[in-house]
Amino acid sequence: MDLQLAWFCLIAFFWAAYFVLEGFDFGVGALLPWVGRNERERGAMLETIGPVWDGNEVWLVIAGGATFAAFPTWYGTMFSGFYFALLLLLVLLILRVVSFEWHGKSDSARWRRAWFGVQTVTSVGVPLLWGIALANLVHGVPLDSDGGWAGSFWDLFSAYTVFAGIATVVLFLFHGATFLSLRTQGGLEERSVRAARALSIPAAVAGAALVLWTVAVAVDRNDKDVFPPLLPALLAVVALVLAVVFVRSGRGTWAFAMTALGIAAGVATTFTSLYPRVLVSSPDFANSLTVDNASSSHYALGVMTVVALVVTPVILLYQGWTYHVFRARLEGVEDAERPGLVPEQSGA
Repeated sequence: MDLQLAWFCLIAFFWAAYFVLEGFDFGVGALLPWVGRNERERGAMLETIGPVWDGNEVWLVIAGGATFAAFPTWYGTMFSGFYFALLLLLVLLILRVVSFEWHGKSDSARWRRAWFGVQTVTSVGVPLLWGIALANLVHGVPLDSDGGWAGSFWDLFSAYTVFAGIATVVLFLFHGATFLSLRTQGGLEERSVRAARALSIPAAVAGAALVLWTVAVAVDRNDKDVFPPLLPALLAVVALVLAVVFVRSGRGTWAFAMTALGIAAGVATTFTSLYPRVLVSSPDFANSLTVDNASSSHYALGVMTVVALVVTPVILLYQGWTYHVFRARLEGVEDAERPGLVPEQSGA
């Protein structure tokens, strides 16, 4: 395996790690109004991801940094062409971070409800935009002969890319519900399980439709054969079907594992459908960016590989330890004195 292919696969791994780990974070935030009955329960829901959400965000930084270092032309074209979408994404991410930090800074119920609302809106908006952005890599965007952006903001939207954004939101909601069923107890757990069951079939249908549509788009617009993209797509479909079965049979741990596998296989489908290109050009396919014409020098990739081999296992071990330490279930229904939670108020 040459270094260009190795780094393409590694970037795909970073995106898969981000979507799997941050996916349930987004799902929990988006479910706040529907699973939590009051401010205390919603605070408990945020506590389930409080110790880990910022660590999960690290994978986004790594994925972006790796893309910049390994494939600078890809990074530059994508960030210039997707500028307004990524600017909106950055604003949503900032507001989401602020909602974590500020929702408990006042005794006002109105204040807390407002920041819980911000958390919900941003937890839906961010995966919607990420789904649209990654789908455009395969669907294609206007590029000139130098690989530069030659389109407008509205070129990012098509039936396929918008569906990809919506499907990503639904998958993350399902993923978040299965996570909550493992990290809560009492009434909060019961409602999390009910939410997971209600979301299971829509998520499985949306996820299966997305990966199969991605394969069709790759064949039509990226000059790909059905194989190998169909293999991770079928794995995603099987994983999501098993998630439905496990949720409805009360096997929450296996359901969560299958939603994680389904999301990871979905990312693998996108990148398998993309290679050897990193950004498809449409309508002039000849202008597409590839791993060859968008990559850094062999020496730079070699130095980066050594760093990645040292740093990546350390991050994985640290995150694994963090999840082990913060594995206890939370309830948040009656214990008004739980540290970090503000007692229920009757008014603003």
